[in-house]
Amino acid sequence: MMVQLQGLLSTISVLDIIDIVVVAYFLYRLYLMLKNTRAATLGKGLLVLVGFMLICRWLNLHVISWLLEKSMTVIMVALPVVFQPELRRALEQIGRGKLFHKSSELDEQELEEMLDSVAHATKIMSKNKVGALMVFERATGLVERTATGVPVDGLVGSGLIQNIFVKDTPLHDGAIIIRGNRIVAACCLLPLTENRNLSQELGTRHRAAIGMSEQSDAMVLVVSEETGTISIARNGELMRYLTVDDVKDILRTAIFKPHTTGKNSIVDKLKNLLGGEKK
Repeated sequence: MMVQLQGLLSTISVLDIIDIVVVAYFLYRLYLMLKNTRAATLGKGLLVLVGFMLICRWLNLHVISWLLEKSMTVIMVALPVVFQPELRRALEQIGRGKLFHKSSELDEQELEEMLDSVAHATKIMSKNKVGALMVFERATGLVERTATGVPVDGLVGSGLIQNIFVKDTPLHDGAIIIRGNRIVAACCLLPLTENRNLSQELGTRHRAAIGMSEQSDAMVLVVSEETGTISIARNGELMRYLTVDDVKDILRTAIFKPHTTGKNSIVDKLKNLLGGEKK
């Protein structure tokens, strides 16, 4: 065994090591790019399909194997269309030389400061009936959505949020996308839900919030311009008539880390939301 291992190692040159390292690096960069987009979910589905096809071959399930092979051919042709936004962004990053991306996690103090700022801004805008739409990025990256808006890259602050959503200002129309404790972009376009069973009193902001939550795991906070009502959308469902304390508790619980509160109303609302009950 040792002789065979030594013989194998003797055939590896410095160029082979460089080749492996370069390939590994670019695969890692590809993983990071996909990790920050919905393409990660599609990639997982593709891997599951390939694994299922290999199992069918091993079990000699010829009909299923043939169908899966034909399906894989169609999928490979469709991949450039499905992954078009990711491919375009990858080429743009290569052209700009942006090969490194750093992600930061919030510590407890930064988390509470961010939640306080969001809650305070939400309270003021609700009182003054200023419409607002805030998207909180979670596991599914929203890079393709931030590309539709104006880059901000500013620390989350109550004053900044309120200034963005002041009516008739350049950035007020659209959503802001928050990643961690930073506002990544403003004036972002969100997809509208196709659910036709929603209440007629829900406007474009609420329908955009629901649509965004249908296509990702993001939490979307909405302040109604007509009534000042505060709502949160998640998983295609809308939780309405919230207070700023509700907002802080729900965001803390659902986005960042498990958190138990003594307020039964908040727990019940969160259970209804996670359980898929419509508000």
